[in-house]
Amino acid sequence: MLDCNTYVIKGSPGIIIDPGNMEFLASRVGGLHKDDIDPADIGIIVNTHLHIDHCDANEEFKKLSGAKIALHPVQKKNYQLVVIDGARLFGLEPSGFKEDSILEGSHLTFGGIDLELVQSPGHSPDCVCFYQRQEKMLICGDVLFEMNTGRVDLPGGNGEELKKSIEALSRLDIEYLLPGHMGVVTGAENVVGNFDFIRSNVFQWL
Repeated sequence: MLDCNTYVIKGSPGIIIDPGNMEFLASRVGGLHKDDIDPADIGIIVNTHLHIDHCDANEEFKKLSGAKIALHPVQKKNYQLVVIDGARLFGLEPSGFKEDSILEGSHLTFGGIDLELVQSPGHSPDCVCFYQRQEKMLICGDVLFEMNTGRVDLPGGNGEELKKSIEALSRLDIEYLLPGHMGVVTGAENVVGNFDFIRSNVFQWL
């Protein structure tokens, strides 16, 4: 079973982005403890998108930590298509979850930290990236990776939309590109080079 990269931002409360697949929750919690992070210190659960490898552990992490699940409106709108239909495409029965709140506006502000919510459809219609302007950090889920992009052949995927989303993200000032799988890309020059590589070598296949 696939899993994803999970990101935690400390604060009051802390936030976890993409708790991942249930199968790996125990090891993920162990990793939090190794980083001196108590799950009880996390108050908000959000997702870059609702494919099963990113959101399957939402409900169990909520029970474990007491955190609340917040969905972007576009994720609420596409819940059936992405969570239910997407999982069943692979012969899986989604565990599902219930959100506690809907994110309002274009920013998520908590504990003195401000994350800009950037809708980035294409890999999935509900993709949302989290941009921290001060730190020049972009958590981009499966929109793009190091030298690749997310696939577009799952329910609601669209190659042309993905290209437009990536072009829009490329105009942000980014020092840290944190994708949903594989390694991070650090340094503005490397991030720009990664966008250029994707344009030249991946766009033609979308």
